[in-house]
Amino acid sequence: MDQFNLTIGKLSDQTGVKIETIRYYEKIGLMPEPPRTESGRRLYDGVLADRLCFIRRGRELGFSLDDIRALLGLEDRKPTCAEVFEITSTHVEMIRTKISDLKKLERTLSTVAKGCSRNRTPDCAIIKTLFS
Repeated sequence: MDQFNLTIGKLSDQTGVKIETIRYYEKIGLMPEPPRTESGRRLYDGVLADRLCFIRRGRELGFSLDDIRALLGLEDRKPTCAEVFEITSTHVEMIRTKISDLKKLERTLSTVAKGCSRNRTPDCAIIKTLFS
């Protein structure tokens, strides 16, 4: 096992996660409390750094903290692929819904923008549409 030799600043630099965010993850239980020096400084090891990278990557992929907590919980007890698939499938469906909503928004805004005369008249079609 790796030694606990990473300070929170070094862990932040190594993982790209802000110090305040690391502390927050500890506070809500996504990251375990690390051992501390006699002076109270947190010390992390490679296992905790890997866990933090997992959390960061999950956030980058759009997983909620609750989803990440579930995935970490599954990792701690060696899940079946079916359990991981269920969480991931739910997330994929949410992404598809967001994409669909964004496409509808794009079509609506494109249509409204085409009706814009682009001059300085007070009768802007875009503003009228937003108020309707």
